[in-house]
Amino acid sequence: MEKRCDSPILEISGLSVSFQMYDNTFGRKDLQVISDLHMRVYAGEMLAVVGSSGSGKSLLASAILGILPKNAAVDGVMRYCGQNLTPAPQRRLRGNGIALVPQSVEFLDPLMRVGTQVDGHGKRPVKEGRDRGQSRRKIFQRLGLPRATERCYPFQLSGGMARRVLVSTALIQDAQLIVADEPTPGMGADQAREALRLFRAIADDGKAVILITHDLDLALAFADRIAVFYAGMMVETADASDFQNGQGGINMLRHPYSRALCRALPQNQFEPVAGFQPYAGSLPKGCPFAPRCSYRSQRCEQKTPPVRSLRGGEVRCFCADATL
Repeated sequence: MEKRCDSPILEISGLSVSFQMYDNTFGRKDLQVISDLHMRVYAGEMLAVVGSSGSGKSLLASAILGILPKNAAVDGVMRYCGQNLTPAPQRRLRGNGIALVPQSVEFLDPLMRVGTQVDGHGKRPVKEGRDRGQSRRKIFQRLGLPRATERCYPFQLSGGMARRVLVSTALIQDAQLIVADEPTPGMGADQAREALRLFRAIADDGKAVILITHDLDLALAFADRIAVFYAGMMVETADASDFQNGQGGINMLRHPYSRALCRALPQNQFEPVAGFQPYAGSLPKGCPFAPRCSYRSQRCEQKTPPVRSLRGGEVRCFCADATL
């Protein structure tokens, strides 16, 4: 069992991730997909990471676990309970101190029964194995998985059932940090909310949860804070309450993209913002959101804004004060 730790459980400073690529002429280039990321996740907290597809959310999960492809280069500092997350500690902590709920159901072993996979590999003392089996059955029941699921192989499960099994593999572990990468697609609304209730309960028990999701509404119902990704940058971190309508409401948000993301929700009439998120290989100079931003200035188009504290949150924007 990993040593318990004081908050923050995870601290990231200046994280950048790039991939070594080759063009059509076999010229080598570095494609940067995450840039200068700063993030803290505290004990007892659920932090939701939201943003468009291709913004780097899932790559963040892989960077934390140390499971990026071999052509990836990682700069910056990551600390788990104050310990530097270099490759050796990452290998030791995977599945112990840090648990991953992967995005793809292909992470399930096709040749192993589901119950065995959730309980974990290796022989255990009889009592420990019995206790773990009881814990698994309770989790299965809460997630709406029939008891017979434990005898199934992954190919016998529906997509939604397979995702719930993946959630179970993380929930049953005594990890201090759970990274859940899009854990709810394919689940019904009630099943998704029950999965998030379980993650919420884990956070309330003093652990930390990073929820990577496209479902902002679901995140708002359970998360303490929301971190907004755009084109490989974390542009804002704010309390979940800042995303709510009503008194203060969206006006508390600091970054123009955060406001645009919130106004695009169904209850806000799908209000669109012109343009598209840039591809990692063609990022504009300066702020990546500047071409779409009505508040942009010449400085925004020339220089990348630093992270700064503002109104109880953090933002990467020169014009955040002007958005009130």
